[in-house]
Amino acid sequence: MKFKTLTLTLFVSLTTLAQDFDQTKMDSLFSIIKNNDKGMGSISIVEDGQEVYQNTIGFLNIEEEIPINKDTKFRIGSISKTFTATIIMKLVEQDKLSLDTKLSKFFPQITNAEKITMEHLLKHRSGIYNFTSASDYASWMEQPITREKLLKKIAANGNVFEPDEKTEYSNANFVLLSFIAEDVTGKNFSKILEEFITQPCELEHTYFGSKINTKNNEAMSYIKLHEWELATETDMSVPMGAGSIVSTPKDLNIFLDCLFNYKIVSEKSLNKMIQTQSGIGMGLFQVPFYEKKAFGHTGGIDGFQSNAFYFPDEKVSVAYLSNGVVMPMNDILIGVLSIYFGREYELPEFKEAIKLTSEALDKYLGVYSSPDFPLKLTITKEDNILMGQGTGQPSFPLAAYDEHKFKFDQASLKIEFFPNENKLTLKQGGGVFELTKEE
Repeated sequence: MKFKTLTLTLFVSLTTLAQDFDQTKMDSLFSIIKNNDKGMGSISIVEDGQEVYQNTIGFLNIEEEIPINKDTKFRIGSISKTFTATIIMKLVEQDKLSLDTKLSKFFPQITNAEKITMEHLLKHRSGIYNFTSASDYASWMEQPITREKLLKKIAANGNVFEPDEKTEYSNANFVLLSFIAEDVTGKNFSKILEEFITQPCELEHTYFGSKINTKNNEAMSYIKLHEWELATETDMSVPMGAGSIVSTPKDLNIFLDCLFNYKIVSEKSLNKMIQTQSGIGMGLFQVPFYEKKAFGHTGGIDGFQSNAFYFPDEKVSVAYLSNGVVMPMNDILIGVLSIYFGREYELPEFKEAIKLTSEALDKYLGVYSSPDFPLKLTITKEDNILMGQGTGQPSFPLAAYDEHKFKFDQASLKIEFFPNENKLTLKQGGGVFELTKEE
C-alpha cells in the first residue's frame, strides 16, 4: 500500500447527450495497451449521470485467465479519501462534528492533538507523520491490525511539523477521520459508508474491502518486472478510510456525479471540499487539462492504481482503475482526455527494448549517489537485464532504449549512463539528478 498520487482524467460518447469524439481512436488506444501487454484495467465515462463509454483490458486473475469485465471490482486506494471526506462533511451538516473540532476530543495521545482540527486532517495540514512511509511498514501491512495497535503506531511516529504550518500528504489523517466517524456514529466504517453514500447513490459494487475474492469478481493486482507477478495484498484493517474501499469505474463516476450535484452533501459543504490549499482540498484535488479543470482523487495500493475525476463545467466524470501498470497511468489519461476533447494526439508506439549481452552491462554496475539525491542507487544485473534499486526500495528492471540510456516506464524513470566519467543522470517527475559512482 503506498497510496500514490498521480494526475489527470479521461474521455467519452455514444448518446446524443455525449460530446462527439473519435470512439474508434479511443478503442485503438486501449487495444494497443492490451496487445503490447502494457497494462490491465477498466474505464468508464459518465456524462449527465449516464455512462457513455466503457472498456476493459486484461485479467482479474492472470493465473486462471479470468478476464476483467465491466463489473469487476478493484481496490481504489486513496480515492477512498473522497468518500471519507464526504462522510465527515455530512456529519458536520448533522452538527455531530465541526471543522474546528479538535483531535484531542477523540485521540489526545496524538502529539499536538489539542491544536489539530478536523479541517487540518481533511487538508493534510495536521503535521502527523505518514505511517505508510515508515521503514517497517512493509513488514506488517499484510496482517490484520486492531484499532488500538494502529493508533499506537500512528502516535509513536510523532509529528513532522506544527499544525497548519504547511501541507504534507499523510494517510494517518484519514485513518483517524474514519475512526472519528465510527466514534461519532457508534457504527463501523463499513456501515457508515453504506448508509451515507452507497445506498443513497445506489452504488451496486462499492464497499469496504476485505481479503480479495476473485469468485466475487474482485481483481487481484500485479507488478510487471520481467513477467507479471502477484503484488502484495494489504490487509484492509490498515488503510481504513485512507484506502480501504473497493469499487468499479462506473460506481465511482456515479458517486462523483452524485456528490457534485449535491445529492449527498450541500453546495456549501462541497464548496468547502473543493477549496484548495497548496493544491489539496478536503478529499479532493484540482487538476488541469489545458483550459479545463476537474476535481477528484488518485489512488495506489499494492499493484492497483486508480483515477476518478469530475469536470463540473462539462458534467463529465471519468474513472480508470488498473490492477497492473506498465504504461504510466498519466500517459494513458492524457491520451484519453486528448481524444475525448478533440485535441491532437498520436497513438503510442511501443518498441522492443534493445537487447544487450550480460558483459555489455558490466560498465554500468555500481553504487551511485549524490548530496542532492535522497537515496543511493545500486545498479546490478540479472543475466542480461540491468537492475536498479534505491536504498530501502524494491529492485526494478531497466530497459535499454538507446546507447547508454535505460528506462523503467512504470515509474516514468529514465537513466543515462556516462561510463567514462563514472556518473549517470536520472530523470523523473520533471527532476534531473546527477549521481556519481562510488569507489
